[in-house]
Amino acid sequence: MAPPIPSSPTSTSSSSSSSSSSSSRVTPLSRAPAATLPLSRVWREIQGSNNWENLIDPLSPILQQEITRYGNLLSASYKGFDLNPNSKRYLNCKYGKKSLLKESGIHDPDGYQVTKYIYATPDVNINPIQNEPNRARWIGYVAVSSDDSVKRLGRRDIVVTFRGTVTNPEWLANLMSSLTPARLDPHNPRPDVKVESGFLSLYTSGESERKFGLESCREQLLSEISRLMNKHKGEEMSITLAGHSMGSSLAHLLAYDIAELGINKKRGEKPVPVTVFSFAGPRVGNSGFKKRCEELGVKVLRITNVNDPITKLPGVLFNENFRALGGVYELPWSCSCYTHVGVELTLDFFDVQNISCVHDLDTYINLINRPRSSKSAVSENNFGGDFLNKTSEMMFPKGQRRALKLRNAATKAAYLLGSVSNHMLYYSIF
Repeated sequence: MAPPIPSSPTSTSSSSSSSSSSSSRVTPLSRAPAATLPLSRVWREIQGSNNWENLIDPLSPILQQEITRYGNLLSASYKGFDLNPNSKRYLNCKYGKKSLLKESGIHDPDGYQVTKYIYATPDVNINPIQNEPNRARWIGYVAVSSDDSVKRLGRRDIVVTFRGTVTNPEWLANLMSSLTPARLDPHNPRPDVKVESGFLSLYTSGESERKFGLESCREQLLSEISRLMNKHKGEEMSITLAGHSMGSSLAHLLAYDIAELGINKKRGEKPVPVTVFSFAGPRVGNSGFKKRCEELGVKVLRITNVNDPITKLPGVLFNENFRALGGVYELPWSCSCYTHVGVELTLDFFDVQNISCVHDLDTYINLINRPRSSKSAVSENNFGGDFLNKTSEMMFPKGQRRALKLRNAATKAAYLLGSVSNHMLYYSIF
């Protein structure tokens, strides 16, 4: 059996009652079939059909393997992103679709075929003086499992990955911290289903003001997923969305959108499972959003670090823990509280010499596979480097790198403080 993660992982299901964020131990995985059977036999359980019951504590080797695999596929969205302003591919992917996974160091690059690159346009102008429209940024990709890997996986798997916040407009979009109705289904707007306005804007904004501008992130994704669903009609399928940080919020929105519009359902066939693997993700919507995701069968596994402040946002003060009185009576403002969705797998790591590691995707992936006795290995081995710190070594001289690190730290601090102050102001008014 693979070694457990550093601290005893904790499973938290936000589908339970008002005390959803409290930790609850899961029955040890001694005789669970997912511990011994091949992935092709238990893939539905691994995708959350039973809300990962008996798979979290101790962590199932197959689930551990799949979290790592999806995390590595997600890391390609960072490794391929070109942040060099002098490059012809600036804010785009450095590699072609056929070579992205191989260039990103994916263990089995032939296991998936990248079919489409996804771009998002922050609806925020950071230079109002010049009044220039924002450019769309490459934010991830859509891939589908190859014919050879279908037998091992037990189904045809459509994967969508979303990287986290990197550019300044994306940070500003994150600061738009207020709830707004999602209204993604034109036939049933469901005003009680509310999500964070900045995330929704990033998901739905396009380049309509440009003659040859891109469609919104949402339009690109729904079109490609529908195409792949039709192409592989009749096959056993799954839709897996993996996101880190801000990308996790987009994964949540896409999962809800797919299920709400019924894209994963074909007449006469069972619904295709829709699963989100969220790494270091923030809260996305209110209790109405959570409830509707559960009604639609959307499964979310949130991999979090107890020391990561981003996972506490938005809703530092007003969240699922503030919705009920004594765990029984719903308070009047409960519908305006941010609420996590899904089941939580909790890690515990911190490095005083590299504070940004608490939110770093590579650190999350590595810690999933670290033995229990290596809890302090984050600081000893220093493998949790921040994405911007890595890329800055190639882009800037030493003096500018120091300034960039300070600015990056200040930006993240501003994000935390800004979100807290925004929520305090918002709820003092409403």
